[in-house]
Amino acid sequence: MNWIIKGSSIEIYPPPNFNFQECLFFLGRSDKEVTHRIKDDHLYKLIKVDEEVILLNISYFPHVIKVEFPMGTPSNCSLKGAVSYIWEWFDLDKPLEEFYKMARTDKILQPLIDRYNGLRIIGIPELFEALTWAIIGQQINLTFAYTLKKRFVEHFGESYEINGYTYWLFPDVSTVALLQVEDLRALQFTARKADYIIGIAKLMAAGQLSKERLLQTEHSHEIYERLLDIRGVGAWTADYVMMKCFHHSSAFPLADVGLHQALKKQLALERKPTIEEIEEMAMNWKGWQAYATFYLWRSLYE
Repeated sequence: MNWIIKGSSIEIYPPPNFNFQECLFFLGRSDKEVTHRIKDDHLYKLIKVDEEVILLNISYFPHVIKVEFPMGTPSNCSLKGAVSYIWEWFDLDKPLEEFYKMARTDKILQPLIDRYNGLRIIGIPELFEALTWAIIGQQINLTFAYTLKKRFVEHFGESYEINGYTYWLFPDVSTVALLQVEDLRALQFTARKADYIIGIAKLMAAGQLSKERLLQTEHSHEIYERLLDIRGVGAWTADYVMMKCFHHSSAFPLADVGLHQALKKQLALERKPTIEEIEEMAMNWKGWQAYATFYLWRSLYE
């Protein structure tokens, strides 16, 4: 990570191939999003680092991400945690040159990298949030998924009013672990999804599941297998979490409806491609399936 403290703010120096405006566009795709706010090209995000609550005000100048702190400058330790969060959120560790080299030879991806150059996978650094959001999104459209997420956050999350606006923290595992299925059913969650989410919260609250423990495994396929062992996590959910929380660029949510729609649109097909057809299309994407998927998702918002 490359950053400095500058007065009461910090400056983060991202790697090449970073387009803040493209990232903002993706983050702003739903007006029901409650875990961050975009206003006048500034991105506001409330996070918690070592029990210290921090409001990030993120903006961009040529080659510099500027971060200000409307609630006051955090402690030095929490500052480092905030930088780590932002670095991971925007996947700034990933050099994209090899992805672009591959994509320039691919008829599906080549026009996308021209249009969205510098877009990075917008991650979900917290494992519980990533798993919960993936489970919420199972077999429903994105609009309703955002509605459920909003209800979940506003009922069980922690909020702070700052300069006339309410900012929310995603609910923590200790809170959700104490809920009953009926608490989520009242928000229009299915009983099954409610049971899965509460079950995951209980595992994490008991210390049986954590991102740190999963990262101790030697190989990414072991993380994937351990995710599949969790009740409520199938192949699509595991791939999504590998992509968004663990930043594995080879993660490939092959059964994703949005991926199918995007391929149908890009190739001007009369029907969605089959799984077998997608596997054939993606043969060139090896090692970069997650980025190919993310750029295809972006193409749905044109």
